[in-house]
Amino acid sequence: MTDLRQVFDDLVRFETILWGAVDGRLQQECGVGLASLNGMLVIDATPLCRVQDIARAVAITVGGASQAVDRLESAGLCARRANPSDRRSSIVELTPKGTELLRIAAPVFDRELDRLLRAPLPGTDLTHLAGALSTLRRSAAAQAGSPATPAASPPPALSPMTAMRPGSTPSSAAWPTSHTRPA
Repeated sequence: MTDLRQVFDDLVRFETILWGAVDGRLQQECGVGLASLNGMLVIDATPLCRVQDIARAVAITVGGASQAVDRLESAGLCARRANPSDRRSSIVELTPKGTELLRIAAPVFDRELDRLLRAPLPGTDLTHLAGALSTLRRSAAAQAGSPATPAASPPPALSPMTAMRPGSTPSSAAWPTSHTRPA
């Protein structure tokens, strides 16, 4: 029988190690943290992106997403503009500075994911892991009533399990795995 406490421990510890390694590499090579890149990827991949779209995509509160956007905006990486179809919300867009940083940081992100996920898992192991994690995430979100419940999840083409691939442009990117860390 599988030891669920060990599975939990391995999953949580791996996430911590993975986040730290990717974040460190992004900081070192690009001067941007993973949480900021995470938000920028969502903004770039979501047409007419609103703060609530970011919250839903990364499974955080709207308040947390708003604070993350505030930090990105203060850094000159995104800007808000009036939403023409809903005056109660704003559209969030990357600035030219944000687009350029995303262009530089996305390949670094992809290299780290390849090094830490693809390289150690032979053959179809990564595909099986991705499917299992996606199933677990949807199930946990539905049971918890979180903002990332299946009805509110992104469409499959923008699955959180997909990220920019080498050679793709930032606008073709999907958002990375959800995290509750601030941008």
